[in-house]
Amino acid sequence: MQQDNLTTTKIMGIINANNDSFYEGSRFKGLDAIEKINSMIQDGAQIIDIGGVSTKPGSLPISQDEELQRIKPICDLIFKEKLYEKTTFSIDSYTPKVIEYALKSGFTIVNDITGLQNDEIAKITAKYNATIIIMHMQGEPQNMQLNPLYKDVVSEVHQFFTKKIQKATQCGISNIIIDVGIGFGKSLEHNLSLLKNMDSFLNLGCEILIAASRKSMIDKITPSTPQERLSGTLAIHLDSVRRGATLVRCHDVKEHFQALKVQEAINTI
Repeated sequence: MQQDNLTTTKIMGIINANNDSFYEGSRFKGLDAIEKINSMIQDGAQIIDIGGVSTKPGSLPISQDEELQRIKPICDLIFKEKLYEKTTFSIDSYTPKVIEYALKSGFTIVNDITGLQNDEIAKITAKYNATIIIMHMQGEPQNMQLNPLYKDVVSEVHQFFTKKIQKATQCGISNIIIDVGIGFGKSLEHNLSLLKNMDSFLNLGCEILIAASRKSMIDKITPSTPQERLSGTLAIHLDSVRRGATLVRCHDVKEHFQALKVQEAINTI
């Protein structure tokens, strides 16, 4: 049954078109991906984020052509079935060729984990009047968890966003979302500091995305496999929403919809 009303917080479901993402339950191809997209829409997702490359710690980059080959069948089906009329699609990529193909296929959000490191991504995003998600990452996926260091992680991430928001604006991008990048070049202490101080980023004037779904920081608090981290995920995401996040990127849409609706009901009393 389709959810008859939406949460105030936007829920972003995750579809991975690759075989090496850290959570097996997010991997889909072709028609299976379309079936899962429709299921997520029914369960309350307002955005679907689709990517073709794993960015887990230690992962290696692939060629633009291979990445495009992975996501192209899904993009083509989304365009053919006009699914972009039913929900909003985000492309999880930092490859210009892939991003442009997705935007031509009805996608309207670019989820860039490199935080506009490549000027070409900024230009393409502006060209299509798309929304940009600017994520903070120290290092690159293959080395980001090798002893990440900060003097003041909250202050340094805030400074990063200030510069990147200015860059995006100068390039003609008007819709900007920020993501502190939980697990991307951060220790457990860094992650916890960013979560505890989520409201410190509200003065930047952008929507805040929280994306900690089933991540390994949960395992560092209470030993668990990715399959066992739904409860920890919900705890992080609900607390982040309470502190100002307005978008939640997650693997488990239905469970997040229920949790967020309950939280909203409590808050309206």
